[in-house]
Amino acid sequence: MRLTEEQEELRSAVRSLLGRHEGAGAWRPLTEQIGVAGLAVPEEYGGAGCGAREVHVVMEELGRELSPVPCLGSAVLTVQALLASGDRAACARLLPQLAEGSAVGTLAWAEQGSWDPAAIRAEAALGPGGTWRITGTKEHVLNGAEADVLLVAARTGTGVSLFHVAVEDSGARREAAVTMDVTRAQARVVLSGAEGRLIGVEGDGGRVLRHVLDLACAALAAEQVGAAERCLELTVAYAKDRVQFGRAIGSFQAVKHRLADAYVLVEAARSAALGAAFAADEGSPELSRSAAVAKSACSEAFSTVAGEMIQLHGGIGITWEHDAHRYFKRAHGSGRLFGPPAWHRSRLAAGLGLIAA
Repeated sequence: MRLTEEQEELRSAVRSLLGRHEGAGAWRPLTEQIGVAGLAVPEEYGGAGCGAREVHVVMEELGRELSPVPCLGSAVLTVQALLASGDRAACARLLPQLAEGSAVGTLAWAEQGSWDPAAIRAEAALGPGGTWRITGTKEHVLNGAEADVLLVAARTGTGVSLFHVAVEDSGARREAAVTMDVTRAQARVVLSGAEGRLIGVEGDGGRVLRHVLDLACAALAAEQVGAAERCLELTVAYAKDRVQFGRAIGSFQAVKHRLADAYVLVEAARSAALGAAFAADEGSPELSRSAAVAKSACSEAFSTVAGEMIQLHGGIGITWEHDAHRYFKRAHGSGRLFGPPAWHRSRLAAGLGLIAA
């Protein structure tokens, strides 16, 4: 599995831009100069018509910088939910503004810490005049407090369905969440009879969300690989510079072994993440399996390497001024996002027929 020359050029462009623009301020140049927001949006809706491998490249670079831009929630979750719904009218109405970056989208989905569509309890009732009213509470909504486009998954009489809820609706209250990882904005969305516009076919939301989950895991795995790789780079550089007992600590065999183990973890995780991206682009029936493997492997690799970064930096690794704690917090948060490794391993085992689904 190798990326093309064009995809590597995309990587260079994103890395260069992130080097010049820090924090949330990078979002506008990323969308205007590179078209990151519309990377996976078909050309007919104003996007670049690229695939999961291009998204993989961008997410790796965003992970390296722990960038707080809303790419995952808007350019992945929201865009892919609209495309998977098959609702061409909704796509034509919402995707162009998402693709150009003039609007940020979010998908309100998780409830009580679960990303399993079967766990959705928010309800949508059809009232007088054919108006849908949605009631329920959503958690871990990426960039939910500031998003311009809000998609909500709720249960109707025929099953889980997808709705577009106006962010200014008085029945939709958005509360910014206090998170350990301050570089990943999340919110709690409380819906009290909020008016929703059905997206796609009623009762088809479960299928849509399962597909979006696979693509989200593939994208997040790429981000985790990029962050883990950066942790390793910083630690190797420190091990070369830090002198103890008259020699660089990287020359000690015990340190070499730990760095070598971290390198193996990063490269194995990269293979798993690329495998999911390739499966997505090829429309492979193995996508769900590849995504579960990638999310599980990359979450654990990032957590381990971020922990090693702190340990091998010694005292400076636990200071507020050093970036080590930021990577460690991102590792912890991303490990739980879209479901922890254990849940994805259970999905994998169920798919292999080893346990009951």
